[in-house]
Amino acid sequence: MSLFNVFDITGSGMSAQSLRLNTTASNIANADSVSSSIDETYRARHPVFAAEMQKAAAGQESSVGVQVLGIVESDAPLNKEYSPEHPMADKEGFIYKPNVNVIEEMTNMISASRSYQTNVQLAESAKNMLNKTLMLGK
Repeated sequence: MSLFNVFDITGSGMSAQSLRLNTTASNIANADSVSSSIDETYRARHPVFAAEMQKAAAGQESSVGVQVLGIVESDAPLNKEYSPEHPMADKEGFIYKPNVNVIEEMTNMISASRSYQTNVQLAESAKNMLNKTLMLGK
């Protein structure tokens, strides 16, 4: 594996963590939304990652990056609250709130941010090693 493959790996890692940060921010932004129907209530979303094993197994590349398989909605139960005076209450007096746990989302945000920063530092280290290798030829 050459140092150039490090840039592919760290780039795919940064893209994946950026997507993770965006979905986490979306979850936090919608944490306090209210709906009058279960079907219309926001549900927490989470990205699903996998190693790009197809390329490595086919012998196309010696490096393996991160592949985003998709974004899934959480199947955790929604928060149902009895609030008949609320303007969004259904005919039985219930409002529905998202299944977003803000503490978990903040933890995800910190983790994604640190993972992103680690990938940036790895790319920077690889760049420095390549520069020093080029300086050997002078």
